[in-house]
Amino acid sequence: MLFWVIAAILTLGASLAVLLPLAGASEGASSSGDHDLEVYRDQLSELDRDAARGLIGPAEAAEARAEIARRILRLGNADMAAKTSGRPSGTVRLVATVAVLAVPLVSWGLYSQIGSPDLPSQPLSERLAKNPADSSVDELVARAEAHLAANPSDGRGWDVLAPVYLRMQRFADAAAAYRNAIRLDGDSAVRQAGLGEAIAGAAGGIVSADAQDAFEAALKLDPANAKAGFYLAMALAQEGRGKEAAAAWQAMLGTLPPDSPWRGAVEQALAKSGGREVASGTAAKGPDAADVDAASSMSQQDREAMINTMVAGLDDKLRQNPRDPEGWMRLVRSYVVLGKADQARDALGRAIAVFGADSDEAKKFTAFAASLGLTATE
Repeated sequence: MLFWVIAAILTLGASLAVLLPLAGASEGASSSGDHDLEVYRDQLSELDRDAARGLIGPAEAAEARAEIARRILRLGNADMAAKTSGRPSGTVRLVATVAVLAVPLVSWGLYSQIGSPDLPSQPLSERLAKNPADSSVDELVARAEAHLAANPSDGRGWDVLAPVYLRMQRFADAAAAYRNAIRLDGDSAVRQAGLGEAIAGAAGGIVSADAQDAFEAALKLDPANAKAGFYLAMALAQEGRGKEAAAAWQAMLGTLPPDSPWRGAVEQALAKSGGREVASGTAAKGPDAADVDAASSMSQQDREAMINTMVAGLDDKLRQNPRDPEGWMRLVRSYVVLGKADQARDALGRAIAVFGADSDEAKKFTAFAASLGLTATE
């Protein structure tokens, strides 16, 4: 019942806000005209007094009276025009009034037929009281947040919630949760590596100085932490230190167990970011379906960061050695797969420019891009 009372009050207020200006428009115009006429009459009276005292000559007084009379005539014509046009304005006001009143009536009628006005409310407290097995992820997170709001010193709660935030890509919340867990329950390699990943995620995949500090702290606690090692090598690659990044990834391969989910990621990153290609001098290659499959066991953030790093490395290699048709097609496809249509078009344009717009390679590039739903820009 309270809902309908509030809805009725809000609807009435909105309707009056529209109707009152329509109702008062003509009255405002009339009052303005009456005021002007009163001013002109005062001017005529003042002119007569000045002429009687000899302050103004007869000729000037007559000319002034004629000018005031012309103004009064123009004012009368304007009032007549307003009255003449008042009939359609009244019609417009009537139509507007009916429309404004019809909107809430029609909307309420439709809601009563197709809505759920009798559905009982579901307060958050009742939803959080449900069995956890019957709750959604958002409800479980809300329950954990409510618990931590009441018990902010529960380090275990922050430790459990932090990786959930990370999987939900709520990176700022994840970083705050990891910091709370570290402050309350102490350092651990897992927490520091998670903090670094959250900071990098909040920065769009860039391994900043704060993220590097967290990853380095994780390696001090656990030199075999694969996540920290991978991201620190990625930081080297992002700084343009490709050889050092390749050396770091190569060192990781010697320490990772055969069944580690990071082994495939490190091998692919090493191959695409300078390791094997620098040594062999072969043509640049971008990530393909096999690369993505190899990283399927990684988290979404780790996988996207790895693929973006490989694509950036391929782009750099093609800028240095542009006469590689297969490399250009791999780059265009990689950008399309990543959803970066603008970068894909830019790569397509650069590839065509390298070989010439009339070359067979350019025609091949154009046909390939069209198969991906991409067209070259001017």
